[in-house]
Amino acid sequence: MRSKGVLHIESEIVVPFFDIDPMNVVWHGHYVKYLEIGRCALLDKLEHNYLQMQASGYAWPVIDLQLRYLRGATFGQRLVVRASLVEWENRLKISYLISDAATGERMTRASSVQVAVDLASREMQLASPQVFLDAVQKALA
Repeated sequence: MRSKGVLHIESEIVVPFFDIDPMNVVWHGHYVKYLEIGRCALLDKLEHNYLQMQASGYAWPVIDLQLRYLRGATFGQRLVVRASLVEWENRLKISYLISDAATGERMTRASSVQVAVDLASREMQLASPQVFLDAVQKALA
């Protein structure tokens, strides 16, 4: 979960009331939604978001998700979700750090792994499609 990425993006989130559980902290399942916000921003930065993935003939399902909760977020708290591209040649691996926007305190660390699946055949690809590799290379240039 601590892998350094080659490309990063930060997104700010303000914790809404409906994400809070009876213990007045963000329910643990909502953190996955916060990771998705960061992941979508990173894919937009690559200019290869989910719509572009689908148009290229591939889906990218999440096959692994790791989270480590360090401190619970609360209603109204401003969070920064940092998403970092770690791997892309054979799979898409992104590492995340959710921190308090005001103090920088680490709240949650995570990583996700996605693989390309050919939409026509439904077959998992053992290497990332060239169209995705091209998008990453363009973003890194």
